[in-house]
Amino acid sequence: MKKNNPAILSLFGLLFCCTMTMVAQKQFTLKSPNGKLETNIDVGKTVEYSVFHDGDMMLAKSSVAMILADGSAFGIDARLSGSSTGTVNQTIDAPVYKRSKIIENYNELTLKFKGDYNIIFRAYDDGIAYRFVSTSKKPFIVENEQAEFNFPADRKAFIAYANKPETTPLEKQFSNSFEQPYHNIPLSEWNKKRLGILPLVVEGAKGKKVCIAEADLINYPGMFLYPGETANSLKGVFAPYPKDTRQGGHNELQILVDSRESYIAKFDGAVSFPWRAVIVAEKDAELADSDMVYKLATPAQGDYSWIKPGKVAWDWWNDWNLYGVDFRAGINNETYRYYIDFASKYGIEYVILDEGWAVNKKADLFQVIPEINLPELIAYAESKNVGLILWAGYYAFDRDMEAICKHYGEMGVKGFKVDFMDRDDQIMVDFHRRAAETGAKYKVLIDFHGTYKPTGLQRTYPNVINFEGVNGLEQLKWSGPELDQVTYDVTIPFIRQVAGPMDYTQGAMRNATKGNYRSVYNETMSQGTRCRQLAEYVIFESPLNMLCDSPSNYMSEQECTEFIAAVPTVWDNTVSLSGEIGKYVSIARKKGADWYVGAMTNWDARRMELDLSFLGEGNFKGEVFKDGINARRAARDYRKETIDIPADRKLPIYMAPGGGYVIRITRQ
Repeated sequence: MKKNNPAILSLFGLLFCCTMTMVAQKQFTLKSPNGKLETNIDVGKTVEYSVFHDGDMMLAKSSVAMILADGSAFGIDARLSGSSTGTVNQTIDAPVYKRSKIIENYNELTLKFKGDYNIIFRAYDDGIAYRFVSTSKKPFIVENEQAEFNFPADRKAFIAYANKPETTPLEKQFSNSFEQPYHNIPLSEWNKKRLGILPLVVEGAKGKKVCIAEADLINYPGMFLYPGETANSLKGVFAPYPKDTRQGGHNELQILVDSRESYIAKFDGAVSFPWRAVIVAEKDAELADSDMVYKLATPAQGDYSWIKPGKVAWDWWNDWNLYGVDFRAGINNETYRYYIDFASKYGIEYVILDEGWAVNKKADLFQVIPEINLPELIAYAESKNVGLILWAGYYAFDRDMEAICKHYGEMGVKGFKVDFMDRDDQIMVDFHRRAAETGAKYKVLIDFHGTYKPTGLQRTYPNVINFEGVNGLEQLKWSGPELDQVTYDVTIPFIRQVAGPMDYTQGAMRNATKGNYRSVYNETMSQGTRCRQLAEYVIFESPLNMLCDSPSNYMSEQECTEFIAAVPTVWDNTVSLSGEIGKYVSIARKKGADWYVGAMTNWDARRMELDLSFLGEGNFKGEVFKDGINARRAARDYRKETIDIPADRKLPIYMAPGGGYVIRITRQ
């Protein structure tokens, strides 16, 4: 193994390679506003922190440090020069989010060190976060970062590995699509041939959960996790800076990394590093409503009032599979006019032209295939009050980003779905920032597909309207029954969705029970019931939300399509009602005067009670879509009905195996 390869090297050993000078130990305690959460910080030869919740240890002493290429370090033999504290209690406007207003209340401790750096700790009621800040104006290189997470016992965790075979060396796993199901296993059983992706949840004392996440990732590699020095420990691992790269991958649209430097990041001067967040939840349902990543992100600057969230009629998942038409369906103007007509009929804001509209394997978005006349399609879409979004492979977009955004923005294109980045080293993270900034300049939306989890960029640049980084419904085009999508669906609201919105791409009209599911690439089906697909439009956070199925199928299912088209994609408020990771979830969201409530279960049929006390006083009625009596045999079976909301606000519901339930509640 190459010495000092930051891909897999433990920084534990580096601590003893540094000059050890005796320093006075200093201790600090920072508590959350409600007093339940507490972090204790020790400053000496190293900087360590621990986390307690109501007296329960959630994290044992864990070291933090940054090793610089010049031999110096942040957080080792630290020489404290001062400290300051503060309290913030404010309201954040969040126009493209799951609630329009966020109450942000935290206590903060800033530790100032000789050597031109600070470490900032924040204590929220639901988590502890810290970040390094370099105040030097001189260029410097970060060789590696130490981010430890030492748990008090060998707890079970929900681990999603980088989606590379375990035969792939760890240093090659940094290039991956960040789409993997979860393994609920003890930390000691972590497959040491695999890197883990964030967010990650670990079980704690008394049923509590710890979620490790990061935020405000702007110009720095993303964090993976890997087992630490003990069975109870995890450590951050970071993709080294790319050295030798080449064009290749999917249709020559990717930049592949052949070799990497011995460091992870380089800077020209002062910089604030990403936040490391330790989110603590007493109940699983609290994780499904976390605002931590959004709160820690850099606020937006400028006017983003032009942004229009909404739904998208999508072509790729349904394989352009239209029927009952008098033209040959495919990537051509006739097909997209049909999609536009469908979107217009149901009030769907956008149609996407996925891969295929530009000439294949040229990585040139100015070369459009002859079957597509973009000016004509844009004009037709505008006449129908529908916007067009274009798919773009990463390299094709990056090589001429400014000209592409300017040209197509002026033509009337509303956004780009940028795909196949599949990395989160410093260069790639900075690409996301540049794409967001350039898109904002020309008022085009950016949907990042084939990418890592969100870290708050959607707050900094609200035109970044969605992210993939999720093992979404597309997996069912090629995966067999070994993929348990139903269990995954009731896991991600508590883990992946903590990071931010998900381009999951739901809405299947062909639905299958556990025994009936199979993969059919050009007539894809979902696992679970029809009502599960409807509920996902409420449960999954997605400001730009796709309708994955064929317009022909939707127009044969008018009741369901009308409901999907009417569900908002951004909300005034969100209430996480109940749930247990991997078993079930129920969430309520409000838009205007109406509430939408969605619930989903795993493969177990479930009777449960929804607590609708958030409605307050008054009389309410609900439009319900629920699993039909035969949904356990025919997953498409559902029943629509109108009900009065009980005066005691306790609503009993039933969900079939792999089922769902959704209700729109209006005041009478």
